[in-house]
Amino acid sequence: MFDSVDDVSTRLAETGYLASPAVATTVFLADRLGKPLLVEGPAGVGKTELAKAVAAVAGARLIRLQCYEGVDESRALYEWNHAKQLLRISAGRDESWDETRTDIFAEEFLLPRPLLTAIRGDDPKVLLIDETDKADVEVEGLLLEVLGDFQVTVPELGTVTATRRPFVVLTSNATRELSEALRRRCLFLHIGFPDAELERRIVRLRVPGIETALAESVVRVVGALRAMDLRKVPSVAETIDWARTLLALGAGTLDETVVRDSLGVVLKHQDDIQKAAAKLDLDAL
Repeated sequence: MFDSVDDVSTRLAETGYLASPAVATTVFLADRLGKPLLVEGPAGVGKTELAKAVAAVAGARLIRLQCYEGVDESRALYEWNHAKQLLRISAGRDESWDETRTDIFAEEFLLPRPLLTAIRGDDPKVLLIDETDKADVEVEGLLLEVLGDFQVTVPELGTVTATRRPFVVLTSNATRELSEALRRRCLFLHIGFPDAELERRIVRLRVPGIETALAESVVRVVGALRAMDLRKVPSVAETIDWARTLLALGAGTLDETVVRDSLGVVLKHQDDIQKAAAKLDLDAL
């Protein structure tokens, strides 16, 4: 999909995703080597958006598996359309079981889920396995087969092997340690909070019309908030939301009144808001 690291940066920027050199390099290598990309980092730093941006620049279909506690093979891989199978069985009352069984476990009755969908067909796809760390450990065994050989075994139909490998992105907030076997199959990328210069560029790009001085002030204040001992430090997504809020309020500068009235946009716990209000010194920033 990409000719060089610079090509990654340029094309992602065209979709509104400003990639650091480390991000651009790892995306290029994942594409060139055909390896899944495991992206870790705090919530709201652009892990999911990276997969969406890659899909956009590649003209690929984005297939998303949202992980959660209790997600199983039927939700991730495939399941059978039981209602349709029962109708078929009812319609063939005079047939033998061997005849009926051959029919009801055919392609017509298969409901492919994200993992199976991603490896079937020749069209370009980006497979996003989002918040992998929230899935149960048993799901990782399923991922090992899919990501190791890019194939899936459906006992009734046989093995389905990808004719065109999807670009795979797994995201994790590191709430659970992923297995070494899964990590070994992936290239690893950690996305942390961007430096001030990159975050200013992101704000200017994602919040059209914001003045340079206000964007710089927002980034400085968010940086100060991240340095505090908070329950949840603000993410890049919340920096953008705050900038949009200030623009909607018609605020040209950040003063104590504006900050106090809008802190709920960037901080999500009352004790964090109280701590920030007590410690934040705008004059020193």
